[in-house]
Amino acid sequence: MQATTERLIPLSREDTTSILADENAEQLRVKQAMLLHFVQYLEGEKGAGEHTRAAYQRDMATLLECAVGHDLAALTPKEIRGYVRKLTSRSLSARTIARTLSTWRTFYRLMCRDFHWPMNPADGVKPPKTAKKLPAAMTIDDTSGFLENMPDEEILACRDKAIFELAYSSGLRVAELVSINLLDLDLNHGMAVVTGKGGKTRQVPVGSVACEAIRRWLLERPKLSPKDNTVFVGKNGGTLSTRAVQLRIKYWETKLNIKEPLYPHKLRHSCASHLLQSSHDLRAVQELLGHASIATTQVYTHLDYQHLSQEYDRTHPRAKKPEDKEEK
Repeated sequence: MQATTERLIPLSREDTTSILADENAEQLRVKQAMLLHFVQYLEGEKGAGEHTRAAYQRDMATLLECAVGHDLAALTPKEIRGYVRKLTSRSLSARTIARTLSTWRTFYRLMCRDFHWPMNPADGVKPPKTAKKLPAAMTIDDTSGFLENMPDEEILACRDKAIFELAYSSGLRVAELVSINLLDLDLNHGMAVVTGKGGKTRQVPVGSVACEAIRRWLLERPKLSPKDNTVFVGKNGGTLSTRAVQLRIKYWETKLNIKEPLYPHKLRHSCASHLLQSSHDLRAVQELLGHASIATTQVYTHLDYQHLSQEYDRTHPRAKKPEDKEEK
């Protein structure tokens, strides 16, 4: 069973043996069997990928560490809350603790279903509140400056400019950018059909500047001998990866001496923020971005208020602080 334990509990900070040192043979056997069943569920029913399974296993290793000497089936919500406090005391982020608690809920839900465990002690246990992190967005001037300063004479530069113009014009995720097909584009009417999360498709508008950049790229595209119908291809003609787009925007960040960090999703955030500033139509921004819930889109209202507050402080005669007047 030792080999099974090592497979199921890949700890980096502590050795499996030390975590389970206080377990008796029967407790150890039961826990190993439950973990193996959980991993098989993740691989089979859930279809979880390798990285996802590894994350779940790390979270379960944390539970084993907290519950050494205890029967997992007999844990109570009070004990789970105690474990959450223990993780908080280690200065783990609220996001990490929330994910760990979610894994425990999933594990117990499976145990209740398949082995009739009496309860799910993780149900109803709340993680620490996560501080809402505002999405980073560029100013309109900075966004325009970046896109307008990009050259398009060289073939890869022409492709990159079309990608970034489309990302900003239509607020696309990087995965949506690399998967868009030639038949999905209608440049004459300034429209595109994109496939977002969960395989859901939506129609998005494409601005005239982005349409022109894409037209220039499509004239160059055949030179790379494309192997499929995706709009954007790599230098060898294959489908462009999301990682390649991330690396290319970093390349242009250095090349153009951009001071703030650039990444593809920042263009999506900037699109949403700038649209909201001008239109104040939250529902339209939700549809453009493909958010299932408007609550996800509402984070951009904070950016909109931030912009309004800055403009107020800068321009309103009654907003200036006393020290500002003294400096003049």
